[in-house]
Amino acid sequence: MSEARPVTFRGGGFVVVPKKGAALVAFVGLIALWEVSVRFGWISPIFLPSPTSVVEAFWELAVSGTLWLHIGQSLKRLLGGWTLGTVGGLALGFAIGVWSLSRAVGLPLVSALFPIPKIALLPLLILWLGIGETSKVATIALGVFFPTVIATFSAIDGVPRNLIRMGQSFNLPAADVLRKIVLPGALPGILAGFRITASIGLILLVSAEMIGAEHGIGAFILQAGNLMQTDQLLAGVVMLSVLGLLIGTGLNRLERRLLRWR
Repeated sequence: MSEARPVTFRGGGFVVVPKKGAALVAFVGLIALWEVSVRFGWISPIFLPSPTSVVEAFWELAVSGTLWLHIGQSLKRLLGGWTLGTVGGLALGFAIGVWSLSRAVGLPLVSALFPIPKIALLPLLILWLGIGETSKVATIALGVFFPTVIATFSAIDGVPRNLIRMGQSFNLPAADVLRKIVLPGALPGILAGFRITASIGLILLVSAEMIGAEHGIGAFILQAGNLMQTDQLLAGVVMLSVLGLLIGTGLNRLERRLLRWR
């Protein structure tokens, strides 16, 4: 009679194993392949300049002050539009999530207006508000407003109702139920919505600046493309990438601060 052998456990369930440094190695390898391809003439530098050319263009823009001028203008528009859209979206989303009348009136309107591409409204906003900063900020605010509304009332809907009923059974005032139970329970979903709206705001910022702006990252990229200055064009794309990473880092810190109770 043969001996019983232990059966190998195969129920790992596709557990994700961290691979430290894998992303860095892949990124460096991709950049090196790009550099080699341009240097050996496999790719024309007119259509895709080498990474070193992009870094040199970025450095020249930083030293000349052009970089900071465009970033400063873009940040003011993005911050103003995102703040307005977020505050308005939080207010309406909270009302829709809590009060039945607000949901009956507001939800159909949000559902009808949300699918409209907000950049398509920019020409109309220029007619109403002029070609200055107001129309660009309003475009970003509209693009941020509707996703914030949806994320807020969806997060409130996701709060366990038994926790709300428990608070009510202990005769907590309605304001305390909202402040101590509903808001903390909905906060993770709301902060996740902030990540989406930050990306939407950045996309609309570039689009709005390409249509009617003298300064800003979008206007700089458009101008560089028209002049076939592809090294500066890609330097502008790097600006956007760095800006997006900084925004993501800021949201990570905000999330850790507000959700440390978890």
